[in-house]
Amino acid sequence: MPSAAPSRPGARIVLVDDDDSFRESLGLNLEDEGFSVVSFSGGTAALEHFEAGGAADVILLDWRMPGMDGPEVLRRLRRIGTTTPVIFLTVLSDDVYEEAALDGGAVDFVDKSRRLSILVKRLNLICDGVRAAPEADPRRMVDEALRMGELELRFDTNRATWRGDGIDLTLTEFKIVALLAMRASEDVGYREIYDLVHGKDFVAGYGAEGYRANVRTFIKRIRKKFRDVDGEFDHILNYAGFGYRWAAGD
Repeated sequence: MPSAAPSRPGARIVLVDDDDSFRESLGLNLEDEGFSVVSFSGGTAALEHFEAGGAADVILLDWRMPGMDGPEVLRRLRRIGTTTPVIFLTVLSDDVYEEAALDGGAVDFVDKSRRLSILVKRLNLICDGVRAAPEADPRRMVDEALRMGELELRFDTNRATWRGDGIDLTLTEFKIVALLAMRASEDVGYREIYDLVHGKDFVAGYGAEGYRANVRTFIKRIRKKFRDVDGEFDHILNYAGFGYRWAAGD
């Protein structure tokens, strides 16, 4: 049955999975949803595709594959300069795998047993994010940039700098920092941050508030990236039980 939310026409997907039947079935279903799909049975072929100039809006990457597993493929993609958002597909449902995927630079982690409509929704959200940066308060924008103390966010390139040093944020991480910074000194809830990443009212994780672990992982990684260039960085504060805030000031 087609998804209730039609996909963005022409969105390009690279699918990497060693299971021929699963890869063929998912590829056909995604094409029925309006995506353009190129598929590979292993990481080596996918890497060669991108090294030869291939492009995609999202990469769907199997976690467990013989020879080169999904996390290793992702590391090599980043090493060759491919910044395309990656969603891991897996039958591994433990939180430790989801955290490892996000720590490795993936933007999402989807169980293969989830309905096609769930995957399509996530793909559409990510493709929309690739094409549009978050809206910023025009009163604080100068030449498509937000400057706040030592922080500068460039919305034309989705790049962040701190004290003049570039911060290697993924698109998702950039959007989270932008949300917090544009509401400096305000408390932003876990749910609002999660909705920014996955779409309003999306349900994921274990239990009624399972999404909190997902948000904590993103914040942990963002803090680390800022501290890599400034060991005293402490501008993302935790409001216990609610969420986070960006501390205004220097």
